[in-house]
Amino acid sequence: MTQDELKAMVARAALDHVTPGALVGVGTGSTVNHFIDALATMPVRVAGAVSSSEASSERLRRHGIGVLDAGAVERLPVYVDGADEIDPRGCMIKGGGAALTREKIVADLAERFVCIADASKRVPVLGRFPLPVEVIAMAAPQIARRFASIGGTAVLRSGVLTDNGHPILDVRGLVITDPPALEAEINQWPGVVTVGIFARQRAHTCLLGTPQGVQTLVF
Repeated sequence: MTQDELKAMVARAALDHVTPGALVGVGTGSTVNHFIDALATMPVRVAGAVSSSEASSERLRRHGIGVLDAGAVERLPVYVDGADEIDPRGCMIKGGGAALTREKIVADLAERFVCIADASKRVPVLGRFPLPVEVIAMAAPQIARRFASIGGTAVLRSGVLTDNGHPILDVRGLVITDPPALEAEINQWPGVVTVGIFARQRAHTCLLGTPQGVQTLVF
């Protein structure tokens, strides 16, 4: 199976975690695009969605699924999103699609985080994928120096601003053996908007696409 076919397979499997007639949190990215398309096939549709990006919101609306503002919702039953990497504890690196801040906001509203990913995203230790960090522009050089002091090389993502209007640093060279601790540390650095370590908002379930079918991991 191609990677795209694996993504479509786990996206369809995620429908089993969505309650018909309820609200759903929706992430961002190529795997989530398949999930949005699958949502539109449900016999009883969801009541609406809270989306983590303008791109996902536009795709939802094209399917006739209403999009609610996160500020108007107190809780969501489930948030479905992809990951750039996921470790054995359900901690993730996210932000390859530049939506990490809004993804954390919507994930924090949800009772459960269901990660949908192909098998290539499962890793023993986070860090092979460059760590995205959304930053205030004037702080980017200082934040890059802070990463250098812990062994990381931070480079501005060229030509990219988030939906919030901020640049992203991509950090290579980190081996993230303690995701909660590093997430908490980086969150304290002045100028950091959001770090793409999802440890506090880790996955509860991961639907992993493999050539043998969907593997369900529960954390």
